[in-house]
Amino acid sequence: MAKKKNKKIVRYRKPLNINVGMIIFALIFVYMAFSVYTYMRKEKVQFYEVVEGSIVNDKSYTGIALREEQTKYTDRAGYINYYVREGKRASVGTSIYSIDETGALAAFLEEHADEGTGMSSEGLSDIKKQLSAFSLSYSDDKFSSVYDAKYTLEATVLEYSNFSSMENMDTLMKEKGISFQQVRADQAGVISYAIDSYEDLTESGISEAVFDRTNYSKAITKTGLIDKEAPVYKVITSDSWSLVFPMSEEDITAFADKKTLQVSFTGHDLVTTGAFSRITGTDGKAYGKLDFNKYMVEFVSDRYIDFEILSDKVSGLKIPVSAITKKDFYLVPIEYLAQGGDSSETGFFKETYGETGTSAVFIPTTLYYATDEFYYIDSAEDGTFTAGDYIVKPNSTDRYQIGQTASLEGVYNINKGYSVFKQIEVLDSNDEYCTVKKNMKYGLSVYDHIVLDASIIEKEGVLIYQ
Repeated sequence: MAKKKNKKIVRYRKPLNINVGMIIFALIFVYMAFSVYTYMRKEKVQFYEVVEGSIVNDKSYTGIALREEQTKYTDRAGYINYYVREGKRASVGTSIYSIDETGALAAFLEEHADEGTGMSSEGLSDIKKQLSAFSLSYSDDKFSSVYDAKYTLEATVLEYSNFSSMENMDTLMKEKGISFQQVRADQAGVISYAIDSYEDLTESGISEAVFDRTNYSKAITKTGLIDKEAPVYKVITSDSWSLVFPMSEEDITAFADKKTLQVSFTGHDLVTTGAFSRITGTDGKAYGKLDFNKYMVEFVSDRYIDFEILSDKVSGLKIPVSAITKKDFYLVPIEYLAQGGDSSETGFFKETYGETGTSAVFIPTTLYYATDEFYYIDSAEDGTFTAGDYIVKPNSTDRYQIGQTASLEGVYNINKGYSVFKQIEVLDSNDEYCTVKKNMKYGLSVYDHIVLDASIIEKEGVLIYQ
């Protein structure tokens, strides 16, 4: 028998034919992949659209009120009832309070409480006003003010109620034979029942210690039993008053040339102007003093007053502080500026040297800023102008050697897709924004797009990836 033949099938491998088209396609693919990778890795430039606006640098302070105050004391112990409400003006001879040594008057008033007329609409309105002012000025950092407000409101309610009752039940008390002493004002002024330890404080006693409210206390004299020689009320004899507040080094500089300051009182919807002066405390520190001749009654129960000093609003173009940078420029005299032949371009005639000798070639030049003496031109190493070059004055043989430099503050404008330096003049600023002068010849305009963070731009003319 014949042997079987060993049949082995070998697959034919088609040779790889590389042609020019495949090479070009591969190169394009690699280039596109690299471009995408580079774009993804490249830091994107965020921009800011320039708008008109102003910077508000209002600063908040807490001041201590200085007034012409005199505290009055009772000459006997007894039950006291007030006739004059907090913050009301009393003339000499006005009945301020009554005092009853036996307690018969207090018992009578309690027994006939329903015979009073209740609280008037004026009283309710005043209490609502006080509550509203406290609500607007309240801060968790000053929780102790809750107790001050509580005592003030409590005293106000009692004063209104007692005043109403005493007016309507005077006849009944006479019929009952109730005897009590009425105490009348011996000085004209505004009456207050908020008594602390600063009634005699003047600017000569100002120091950092008086602003420490840790141990500060204010007593609101209430209707009820009172001891002999106890303070019962105080009278403020002048509408003129002062507000003293601590000043920082920044404040000293900011208010150095100020004679008046505009003030907004927190929670009172009140804006007024006070005469400003600077005083030195007994501790050698600087304090500001604001003098007013009205609105004293608004704060008659308060010793510490929160307020804001309103800054002068400067209008202009509002930009972020992070967008600002600096750049160096060459300075060239303004009389060297020329116009290039028939074109409208402006620039300078640069002195060049060749085989045929010296000649002046017109170089169109971007101007970044101008003073009365110099134009600011780019000092970048782009070959246009370098230190040591000479420019020639038009229609003259005068020459000027480029070399003097100065820096300008500005931002990078990216309206054209690449960075262009634009000079700015800062009018006002805070930590985040600044207001710059508008309508500058070489400056910014509203709606310009500028680089938000100037630190990521190394030089002018950089293409921007957004």
